Amino acid sequence: MTKRALKRSAREGSFNVAEFEDAKVRRLPVERGWSPMANEPQRGERRDQSYMKTLKPKSEGQARLLEAIDAKNLVMALGPAGTGKTYLAISKAVEALEAGRIDRIVLSRPAVEAGESIGFLPGAMEDKLAPYLRPLYDALSDRLSMKQVRHLMADGAIEIAPVGYMRGRTLNNAFVVIDEAQNCTYVQLKMLLTRLGWHSTMVVTGDPNQTDLLPGMSGLAEIADKLQVLPDVSVVRLAEQDIVRHPLVASMVGVI
Repeated sequence: MTKRALKRSAREGSFNVAEFEDAKVRRLPVERGWSPMANEPQRGERRDQSYMKTLKPKSEGQARLLEAIDAKNLVMALGPAGTGKTYLAISKAVEALEAGRIDRIVLSRPAVEAGESIGFLPGAMEDKLAPYLRPLYDALSDRLSMKQVRHLMADGAIEIAPVGYMRGRTLNNAFVVIDEAQNCTYVQLKMLLTRLGWHSTMVVTGDPNQTDLLPGMSGLAEIADKLQVLPDVSVVRLAEQDIVRHPLVASMVGVI
């Protein structure tokens, strides 16, 4: 055995070359396996490869909405479909939770069908409410992974509840988003707005022109008109030029 072969044998252990047709085949040293973590400051720790989409306004109206959420404890975002009302509100809620400024996120939505009754739904209460609350899950999953959403919901850091279960609560240290508020009556909105507690922010989103209630039952427009005179409340009214969905959506909203 040559000197080089002896060194290799001492370094890698005994190895029967006859097992292979190609005599140049060598066994990789197990103990000296290469690791992509070798250059890390603390070897063995898993790097955080998660990312957060940068939240940027795409219109002047969205910029005013984001500024209002940062400055006021109660914000009402009114505008047509596709203006990003729910998405921006939930995104700011996730930012506040990750920054430690709040303890929990509370998302609420009325369980109202869009123009037709689908009858009784099977399952427990959570299963019955899932179709109504699905848009909130979609917005959350765009900012967090579903694994994070499930973990935060299990810990109580994220709570999704229908409007009917909000009476009697006081929401302290929370970011509250009331979605589809045009399907709430005046009495329901008054109840929801008075849930606001200390160190909390509430954002109410909705389109007064797209209510699924009977004519005259929605209380969103009336309450917004009354609250906009208060200095500590911001009412942001978005318009067609703030729509960020398909350009055809803005065209349709303008004619129908």
